[in-house]
Amino acid sequence: MSYEKVAQAKSRIIIGTKQSIKAIKNGEVKEVIIAEDADSHVTGKVIRMAEQNDIPVFRVDSMKKLGKTCGIDVGAATVAIKH
Repeated sequence: MSYEKVAQAKSRIIIGTKQSIKAIKNGEVKEVIIAEDADSHVTGKVIRMAEQNDIPVFRVDSMKKLGKTCGIDVGAATVAIKH
């Protein structure tokens, strides 16, 4: 389900933990997608910030597949979708 959201929102996605955190701080994010197989110390801050800002968090099973859906050759732990 969330892979399709990422594919459809390709022009409005932010890939990566640091960039996602920055976008959440700036109020630009409507939802966050987290890869289940990502290290929790990497994704934890994004999840906490999203919850504090009432941003829905969706989960997918694979960093590799999430990265591929984003059009990159490496895995992606977090992806934020902008408004």
